[in-house]
Amino acid sequence: MTRTPDQGMVFALGGVNEIGKNMYAIQYGEEILVIDCGSKFPDESLPGIDLIVPDIAYLLEHADNVKALIVTHGHEDHIGGIPYFLKELNVPVYATALTLGLIETKLKEHRLLRDASLNVIDAESVVEFGPIRTSFFRTNHSIPDCLGVVFDTPLGTIVHTGDFKFDLSPENRQYPDLHRMASIGSQGVLLLLSESTNAERPGFTPSERLVGAHIEEAVAHAPRKVFVSTFASNVNRLQQVIRASIVSGRKLALLGRSMVNVVNVAQELGYLEIPDGMLIEADEASRLPSEQVTVLCTGSQGEPMAALARLANGSYRQMSVDPEDTVIIAAGAIPGNERNVTRIVDSLFQLGARVIYGSGSSTGMHVSGHGSQEELKLMLTLMKPRFFVPIHGEYRMLYQHRLLAEAVGIEPDNILIVGNGDAVAFSKGSVALGDKIPAGDAFVDGLGVGDIGTVVLRDRKQLSEDGILIVVLTLSKRDGSILSGPDVISRGYVYMKDNDDLIKQVQERTRATLSELREAKIRQWGAMKRALKDELAKFLFAQSKKRPMILPILIEV
Repeated sequence: MTRTPDQGMVFALGGVNEIGKNMYAIQYGEEILVIDCGSKFPDESLPGIDLIVPDIAYLLEHADNVKALIVTHGHEDHIGGIPYFLKELNVPVYATALTLGLIETKLKEHRLLRDASLNVIDAESVVEFGPIRTSFFRTNHSIPDCLGVVFDTPLGTIVHTGDFKFDLSPENRQYPDLHRMASIGSQGVLLLLSESTNAERPGFTPSERLVGAHIEEAVAHAPRKVFVSTFASNVNRLQQVIRASIVSGRKLALLGRSMVNVVNVAQELGYLEIPDGMLIEADEASRLPSEQVTVLCTGSQGEPMAALARLANGSYRQMSVDPEDTVIIAAGAIPGNERNVTRIVDSLFQLGARVIYGSGSSTGMHVSGHGSQEELKLMLTLMKPRFFVPIHGEYRMLYQHRLLAEAVGIEPDNILIVGNGDAVAFSKGSVALGDKIPAGDAFVDGLGVGDIGTVVLRDRKQLSEDGILIVVLTLSKRDGSILSGPDVISRGYVYMKDNDDLIKQVQERTRATLSELREAKIRQWGAMKRALKDELAKFLFAQSKKRPMILPILIEV
């Protein structure tokens, strides 16, 4: 996009039309400020991929202009991609104390902490980056220390809300600063970027305090061990479980690396209060009377390698779920994870456990950390933006948020629904959709980031669906005749011992195809392999209606 001196832009590299891997940026003049850098887990359509992070190609092209990474809060979909980001762009990071503590843990694992520039901010901080004056306001969410961000530019004020709800009686007494938000709005907001996760839900999101009473009652009436699975980063929920265990005279064991890491960081920074001697190891818990044990574990989203899944299938060595144990899943399933969660719940019931699951009023064990429709309208009313861009949600949520904005008086022409890579240009008193920039997903696979493309994923998908058929032949270098083979190897396609006739036909087709190639005097390796793959693919599909990957291996001696 060509920008004049009196024009800037805001753009999303992740987090629009999706839930997860949030990353936004504001650019004015030579200054680019990045907001959040999250990650999300792949679904079954991305076999072998470990993690998905934002594609930062545009930022790398303008690396000298990227001045800072500002982080709104410590959830994985806002901090999970930071190690991969800092490996490429080692810029200063600004975040609250708890958020920085969680980021530090990640950077230690990636051996990046020594070279990182980490800066603590709070709701009173002001940081200037050239012509952009950046300040903050306190919100609340399902993790402590959440901030909204205000960018005062020569062209107008831009506000990014972060994730928020309006919990007026929060568990951690971090109240949303409505007066500050109203003050920002009264001074004039050119553009508001506001999250849309719960834009389809009417009313207000209930307070986190309601969950504490339900957890306390369930733990008090549990006859044996209690397992509670929730997001490790939901520090407020962890404190409720700790409090319920204290009341019931139980010790607390932690299962899952992320749970141990978050509890250690939150306790060290004073965000969790745990009595001395309450925390025990898993093997010690197995030696205590079961009615004296509470277990906090990861895996509320059905992750197959997390602690709850391993407990459900009996593969956790130091701990087991026994009949009459109580298992509480104190989290709502993220869209797409429902099947995995249901599978684990079934397995727990089969073990004889008493399982409490499901969000909302059905169990009282979970409330959302995101504001519902009335809270989204309240944010819009407090900020009174001239222009509005709904963010952080799937398209239907963004659309519903648009309708809410119209309902509180935002002009329809001043509301823009954008996608990842869409740049919103702003100038004095105006905002408009500009050119697209490079954006999308970067796949983390082992140590590689962004080196797995569509071709590799297509091959993996084909292998996972129909398997592979390998045909090995040794040919004469002199005349191209077959000296040995063809030997056929099937993996994931058919069981060879039960399909002798099919394998023999594959061998015959291979010989016939090579004979035709010799008669046509075709000796180029690429042409021979393509001919074999095409002929065998047509034959196998006719025989089995399957399309395995076909890999001819030709050896010339």
